[in-house]
Formats: sequence, structure tokens, C-alpha cells
Amino acid sequence: MSEQRKMVHPYIPNTVPEVQAEMLREIGANTIEELFDGIPEDLQYMKEMNIPAALSEYELRRYIDGIMEKNITTKEYLNFLGAGCWNHYVPAICDEINQRAEFLTAYAGDPYEDLGRYQALFEYQSLMAELVDMDVVNVPTFDWAQAAATSIRMASRITNRYEVLLPKTISPDRLKVIRNYCSPQIECILVDYEEDSGQINMRDLEDKISFNTAAIYFENPSYLGFIETKGQKISNLAKSHNALTIVGVDPSSLGVLAPPSHYGADIVCGDLQPLGMHMSYGGGQSGFIGSHDDLTVIQEYPSRLFGIAPTVVEGEYGFGDVFYDRTSFAQREEGKESVGTQTALWGITAGVYLSLLGPGGMRELGKSIMQRSQYAMEQLGNIPNVVASRFESTNFKEFVVNFSHTNKSVEEINKNLLNNGIFGGKDLSEEFPELGQSSLFCITEVHTKEDIDQLVTAIRKCLDSSGSN
Repeated sequence: MSEQRKMVHPYIPNTVPEVQAEMLREIGANTIEELFDGIPEDLQYMKEMNIPAALSEYELRRYIDGIMEKNITTKEYLNFLGAGCWNHYVPAICDEINQRAEFLTAYAGDPYEDLGRYQALFEYQSLMAELVDMDVVNVPTFDWAQAAATSIRMASRITNRYEVLLPKTISPDRLKVIRNYCSPQIECILVDYEEDSGQINMRDLEDKISFNTAAIYFENPSYLGFIETKGQKISNLAKSHNALTIVGVDPSSLGVLAPPSHYGADIVCGDLQPLGMHMSYGGGQSGFIGSHDDLTVIQEYPSRLFGIAPTVVEGEYGFGDVFYDRTSFAQREEGKESVGTQTALWGITAGVYLSLLGPGGMRELGKSIMQRSQYAMEQLGNIPNVVASRFESTNFKEFVVNFSHTNKSVEEINKNLLNNGIFGGKDLSEEFPELGQSSLFCITEVHTKEDIDQLVTAIRKCLDSSGSN
């Protein structure tokens, strides 16, 4: 046996020579090399592997920190980016609860002790259902895009139809996921928007809806930030063709805006990230789906639902799966959709956030965001040759700013802002070329008046230096 194999490694199991010898006796082999008999020698690497010396834990931490510190985060710079991942305040208790071992490490709850996980998810579902004014809310999916795509597939199965109408103002990234998830069975048809308001063009919607339409999907607030005011008309049109209405919603808006269920939504979906989740590259997103207590709809949920029921002990209640047989866990390859890993930890986090704020806190949050965003639009709109907002509709926390008449591109402006310690709005010139040099700005409760004034001053200086005024 080589010296390399005699080495005892603290992180590799069964490297103790005595343990290896006992295992070899058990299987009837004299050496480890015998285990590889039959593998041609030309496929075996007989030289010593050039593996660099391992770093100590401290050296490794310094090395990784050095890589991470190359990134500039929203802690160092002012951030006005949104477009699907927003800069909200995260109460400390959200991190305290979601870092508890029984929630953080218990992957799905089933194979391990439950330790309150089912109840925590039941409480989240109850709080979220109250916020969206629906009866049923699922254990979260990966993100808004998947939640929307799953909602559309649910509608297709319910109606046995294979077309869905969506507004052209939808996030292009979200649309890609929806198309991919719904293909090849369901065709996604885009509907025009009104040039001045951004609202769905009802005439085009009426022309494109048919009795092949499974659902109309729209978002409120929209990806471009404005509030869609034709929700009830859209729902009425869908119902006249026996189609469903699916509405994607930013839950942080529901303290000041009516929930989609109040203007005819059959299914509501969205992202939980505003409810106590930090922005994170590749994480922090979590999709939800809600509906009325309609068995026809409930049986099409692919994801888990938790409920409360009495146990065999009088006066005692327990928490567990509702209608488990409808899931792919039970149906396996016959399942309507395959459901694996989900973002249940973020559901618990959202439950903590909602229980902390309550109805009054959510109302205060929404008012704070709207007041700040309206102030930002007013101040940016006072800059010569800048239009804010590009659309005439009322906005919630995001809005489109047009720079087409400033002799500066959004790319140039954002580079200048970056040099001044500011992340500017998202450049829309490629996603929506018809909007010209426009960008999507995001204002939330974390932005102070001084932050907004700093942004406005930086843009003024940038434009003044170009001679656009």
C-alpha cells in the first residue's frame, strides 16, 4: 500500500489503516488495488497527482474573503436597481428565525423530526392568504417566474386549453422562464400596451382572446412599475370566454393596493423576496401561488399544502399535508408536474416578516414606498430633458425614466453614477427599444430624502457636463 493511502485525513472517512484493513478482510481483498482489477492500465493514472498543499482554515477564509471583497454591494453604494429583486429592509428577527437549526437544516421535514416546521409553514400560508385575500397558498416555489409558469399550467389543465395571453410589458427574463416551462403544450401570446399609459390595450386583448385561451396573465404593479387599473375589465373579459385570470403581484404593495382577488383573479402569484429576504446573487427569491378554496383548482397545485386537523387526542391538533395524493411525491412519474426542492425556508421567513408587521405595518410600508417614489419622480422630472415617469399611469415603487433628449445614453449615465457611488436604474434600451434611452428606477422604504436628492444631483451634474442643457 502506498504512503499516500496510509495517510490519515481528518475529513475523508475510512483513511485509518486499521479501519481499511478490517474492511478489506470483510470483502475478501488483500489490497485496495485489487478493487480496481479489470480496469485497463491505460485508463489508470499511475503518476502522483499534482494536488497543491491544502490551505489552513484561516488561510482559506482570507483567500475567499479577498475574492468576495472585489464585489461592491448595496452596503457601500446607494442602490436604485429593482426589476425583480428589490432593496428592502430586513428585520433582524427574520435572520434570527431562519438560521435556527430545525428550519435551516431540516431539508424537507419528512425524513427527520418535524420540530415545528409544518406548523411554521402553515402559519406562513395563513398570513400570506390573508394578505392576498385568498383561501389557499402553497409552500413556495423557486421564484415569481416559476410561480407564474406553474399557475399557467394549472389553468391549462383546469380548462383543457393551450393558449395564454400575457402583456408585452412583462419582464423578458420572466417570459423566457414561462415559455420554457410551458413548452411545447402551451402557446404564449403577447398583448400590446397603450403607448402613453402602459396599460394593457383592451382592443388588442379582445382581438386575441378566444375559446382556446386558458388564461389571461398580467402583473400589478407591472414590471415597468405602473399600476394596472383595468383589472376588473380584464377579468370580466376572461370570464366571458370561460378563461381564468392570473395576476402576478408584488406583495409589498398590498398594504395600499387592493389584492387581485378583489378584481376577479382566480389565481394570484408573485415573489416573497420583499418580505424579509436579503438581495442575493442567485438566491433570496421565492415564488408563491394563491387561490380560492375551489377543489378544481386545489387539485391542480403541484406543490405541497399544509393544513391543520384534530388528532386522535381530544382537543389536540396537528399539522400535515393536504391532499397529498395530487403531488408528484405520491404520483411519481404520473405527476402533473415534478416537484422537488422548494424554497420553504423563505416561506417561514416571510411568515415571520408578516407576523411582525401586521396589517398596520404593511399599510405603513406601502405608503412609505409610494411617498418616496412620488418624490423621486417629481425631482427627476424637474431635470431638463428628463421625463419621469415615461408612462402617465400611477406607479408604486418602480418607474421608467426617459433620457432620450439628453444626448446621453443610459449606459453613459449609469457609468457616471457608478463613479459617484450609485447603482442607477436598469437599462431598458435592449429589452424595450421602443422606449428609447430609458431606465427602470426603484425606490423603497430604505431610501431617504437625502438619498434621492443625491441621485438627482449626480444625474444633473452628469447631464450638465455633456452640454445637454
